[in-house]
Amino acid sequence: LHSVANYGFHFGVSNDNLDIVAALDPSQVAGVKVFMGASTGNMLVDDPRILERLFAEVPTILLAHCEHTPSILANEQRLRERFGEHIPAVAHPLIRDAEACYRSSSFAVELAKRHGTRLHVLHLTTARELALFEDKPLADKHITAEVCLHHLLFDDRDYHRLGHQIKCNPAIKTRADRDALRLALLSDRLDVIGTDHAPHTWAQKLLGYRQAPSGLPLVQHALPALLELVADEHLPLTTLVAKTSHRVADLFAIADRGYVREGYWADLVLIKPEPAGKPVNSQPILARCGWTPFAERSFRHSVSTTLVSGHLAWHNGQVVNSCQGLPLQFGR
Repeated sequence: LHSVANYGFHFGVSNDNLDIVAALDPSQVAGVKVFMGASTGNMLVDDPRILERLFAEVPTILLAHCEHTPSILANEQRLRERFGEHIPAVAHPLIRDAEACYRSSSFAVELAKRHGTRLHVLHLTTARELALFEDKPLADKHITAEVCLHHLLFDDRDYHRLGHQIKCNPAIKTRADRDALRLALLSDRLDVIGTDHAPHTWAQKLLGYRQAPSGLPLVQHALPALLELVADEHLPLTTLVAKTSHRVADLFAIADRGYVREGYWADLVLIKPEPAGKPVNSQPILARCGWTPFAERSFRHSVSTTLVSGHLAWHNGQVVNSCQGLPLQFGR
């Protein structure tokens, strides 16, 4: 495997591999991921009997994508009755709405409490869901939560401009939801910031609502985009570092990474201030899909150098392909 970045893999749950899940070695996988709502692919697991067994037997951290599929299907049917096959992109958060998220995430939290599962709920998108999680240090929690950068930077007014470019699951929702997620980052209620990288082609994103795939290419611009929150004084820099690096290493028990400490691997990013703002569309798009939802934006910081395990991975605007990422080690 050649990867410029370090890497680890989650093990995916299906309806017929629970015996394999139960026998996993926790040191060999980053985590176990379950889709408790239909998203991309065919890995939906929503049978209550299977979920009960999964939450009872999973031997390591369980990551859950939480959306209630029957609610989504009912919402979509109502929108199809109104718009036919020409559902607008702005309807996406009405189809994959806050209720669909809460019904699933609250069920996951209830199962985890009942079975003592180490649960991590992925990509929260609503203010209502925040009440499911405790505001206390990561080390004191058995149930944790993530927010993704696109749910911190976009809201439902952006669908008119960006359309399916920001179609993702769970959906980007209201400005009030976005602002509540930002505020929760200032406490210990949200533990880590994640990203998405689903490089669907431009042609795919131009398809109609039901055919256009969900997901965004975000990795290249993740850090400069998040630093906009720092520049606008929504987020202290120390909090951004903690929730994109320190807490990630802590949450997944990644050995010898995530901190600048003697004896740890040197995974470092050097940031260059761009006082005048650096237009995103003035830079090459590194994702093979060739587009970004940030094309019309300018960022006030850029990444000048990246070190991966002590080796140059990005410098002077170029990927250093000779850099070889390493498999992450999990200290469980």
